[in-house]
Amino acid sequence: MDHDHGSHGGGGTENTTYPVTNEELAQRFWYIVAGFVGAFLVCRVINWYKLERRLRRHTSSSVQSPTKPDTAFLELWATFTAVVREVSYPQLYVPARGFSWLTPPPGGRVIVLLVYWIIVIYMATDGAIFPDVFHWERIGYRNAWVTITQLPLLYLLSSKCNVVGFITGISHERLNWLHRWVARTMLATGAVHGFYFYADWARSELVDYQIKMMPMIKYGFGAWGLLLWACVSGLAPLRRLSYEFFVLQHIVTAVLLLWLIYVHIPVDARYNLWFAIAALCFDRFCRTVMLVWQNVKALPDKKRCTGGQRIGHQAQVRAVGDSITVVTIKDVHFKWRAGQHLYLWMPRVGIAEAHPYTIACAHQLPETCICNSIQLVVRKHGGFSKRLHELATKAQLAGKKERLTAFVSGPYGAPPRWDIYETIVLISASTGASFTLPILESVLQHKGTNCVKRIDFLLTTKQGEEIDFYVTRLHELIEHAKGTGIELHVHIAVTQGPTSFSVSQDGVTADSSSGSSTGTNFGRGKKVADEKITSQGPLSSPGDIEQTARAIPVERKRSSHASTDSHVFYSSVRPDIEAYIRGPVEATGGETSVVVCGGPSLVARTRNCVASLSDERAVHKGTGAQGIQLFAEEYSF
Repeated sequence: MDHDHGSHGGGGTENTTYPVTNEELAQRFWYIVAGFVGAFLVCRVINWYKLERRLRRHTSSSVQSPTKPDTAFLELWATFTAVVREVSYPQLYVPARGFSWLTPPPGGRVIVLLVYWIIVIYMATDGAIFPDVFHWERIGYRNAWVTITQLPLLYLLSSKCNVVGFITGISHERLNWLHRWVARTMLATGAVHGFYFYADWARSELVDYQIKMMPMIKYGFGAWGLLLWACVSGLAPLRRLSYEFFVLQHIVTAVLLLWLIYVHIPVDARYNLWFAIAALCFDRFCRTVMLVWQNVKALPDKKRCTGGQRIGHQAQVRAVGDSITVVTIKDVHFKWRAGQHLYLWMPRVGIAEAHPYTIACAHQLPETCICNSIQLVVRKHGGFSKRLHELATKAQLAGKKERLTAFVSGPYGAPPRWDIYETIVLISASTGASFTLPILESVLQHKGTNCVKRIDFLLTTKQGEEIDFYVTRLHELIEHAKGTGIELHVHIAVTQGPTSFSVSQDGVTADSSSGSSTGTNFGRGKKVADEKITSQGPLSSPGDIEQTARAIPVERKRSSHASTDSHVFYSSVRPDIEAYIRGPVEATGGETSVVVCGGPSLVARTRNCVASLSDERAVHKGTGAQGIQLFAEEYSF
């Protein structure tokens, strides 16, 4: 963006050539953004009214299915919601090894992105394309305004604490995808801006003269280069090479980009820059306040809570198998909801590294202390997680408990309420259970009004040792579920390597043949049998699983009383996701929530299954079929 072309680019109100000035287009852009944010706010208010009405109907009357819409407005809203879901859920997955990162966003995000591009293209071309002496210069200057106008949105969407998320109720990690695409769009409009000016100067052989006369041009090239680097380094294959380095350089790049833009743009466009700086500073201020409040205690009461300390939190780490580390953080004096995550910083393990992990519990942990304690399940990859696992393993080999000082920031995330659905289907792969297991726990231990009647829990993994921690917790929840009136079905699938299940008087113990030092414990008491369970085909719905269960020897069925009562099923093949979802959906009389947490393949498959099933059943379109809500959490670097 150059300083001396305002009269040609529509920068002043005295220009009568164009029906709209660049400043007016910039204002319209933010009016449109505000309109979309306002629309999401309206949807949020309507959904709040819907869920409150459900809970009131559940407590004030004997309605069989309080999750069904009971007014004409809510029926219309349910139909609109079903249509939006069926369009927004599907996702094309790229299964090619090494290229799965090219998987496009799901349908809803693609539509949002297309609308955004239409707005940007309109701004870049409206009233700017017609032949005259200023043709090249005018288009270059217009795209300069289009690029700088998007700058505040870029920084708003990157912030963990931002006004967009606060108003819409959408958490920062679910806005971050748009942050990346806004950056790529700015890269394109910035390229158009630079190309048209450069081409205009080249036609007149004035490139060297213009660069010499206007030093801000080289800062513009530098800003575009930094933006290009940020976009390229943010691609998944490069980001995964060293995530810690990516985060550090990305922060430095963001700050340098602001400075280069400051010295490149004219004064009348700098309000966009100050807007972006304000968003960045507000985010950092809120996060710093949160960090201090959560990790500094002026007067810790060490008698009241073991593990209490003035600075930070005492954390215990233990290795589970060859790839999992369980971190227990004590005396955490804040509340959280199932499905939220926090950032963990352990200076001894990584002096300048804070990593996000899902909180793997929904309540105060037993046998820890009377204060809140939380657990995180960390899967070993490289860098921080590898060092943490090695530290825990060395401590266990030495026969001692490793205690570290940990700092936490959060909780972040805005998961929906889980007590407003009649049926919940929880699907997770390996450590994805850190997300779904707390949801199961929170629903079963919910003290207030609860619309949930049935929960189906699917946990799939390649190796049994990866789910030792979760299976032990599942046993506790299965016992608890018996007194809640909620029908609970649990399906565990270990898809690689033979797995033997042993039966005890209190439950079932699953011993992985991989030789894990801590067996996958699904029960307590004396082991009375040891036998292999191998499915004869793809286990899909609970009904199919029950048929396979009947084929198990009678001796095991008599011994496994707890397993039979709690609807616990095992398989050694990959489950049929579509059939697994279909069973609970067709059996329920109200709305179903499907929650999935896993890799891109599992998430995409679940998305497509839910969309297809909703369309097949003509949900809320006169058939009587009720809604299917999907909440997807994809773990990736």
